[in-house]
Amino acid sequence: MKNLPNANFILDNTRLLKPPHCPEIKLYLADEAVALWQLSADELDQQGLPLPFWAFAWAGGQALARYLLDHPEVVKGKQVYDLASGSGLVAIAAKLCGAGHVTAVDIDPYSIAAIDLNAGVNGVELSTHLGDIIGQHLETDVLLVGDLFYEREIAEPLYAWLKQCQQAGMTVLVGDPGRTYLPKNGLKELACYQIEVSRDLEDQDVKVTRVWGFA
Repeated sequence: MKNLPNANFILDNTRLLKPPHCPEIKLYLADEAVALWQLSADELDQQGLPLPFWAFAWAGGQALARYLLDHPEVVKGKQVYDLASGSGLVAIAAKLCGAGHVTAVDIDPYSIAAIDLNAGVNGVELSTHLGDIIGQHLETDVLLVGDLFYEREIAEPLYAWLKQCQQAGMTVLVGDPGRTYLPKNGLKELACYQIEVSRDLEDQDVKVTRVWGFA
């Protein structure tokens, strides 16, 4: 198994669950958000690694995955990149919809291990890329972004880059549960969902979550 130490950590601290809005997909997710968050902080702080975003099916990702599962023509037969893939939920949904080559991108090696595990459980093959690709030249048909506009430092360069990608001919889709730093100008709403979330992670039990495309 690739990423064996990271995979063992994931298997020891999660269990297979179905995200509420995407029951077609199974993921290794955390039952106790606070407990895993604290454990990961203690375990990973010395290594300088991010907190375990990979262990939760965030609202933006669930909305985007649901949209793809309901509209498979968006990705069918196409080359797809999933940015900040986390658990791999959106990338897996794209592959289940018949996408051609799907690349799941994240900056966290634990996320890459989680994506490998989750892809296997769902019987799909994904490519993974460890690193930050924001601002880089990208050749793909579809670019998917789930719930990444939660910090200004990320949001401003990300939005500018996504606009460039759209202008280069890519289909760019964003799943977002109302994060503060998502600009609305130049976007069109494609779908809206009521996503149940954990109060350990969010300020509400249900997040109104939209899928946006670039106008």
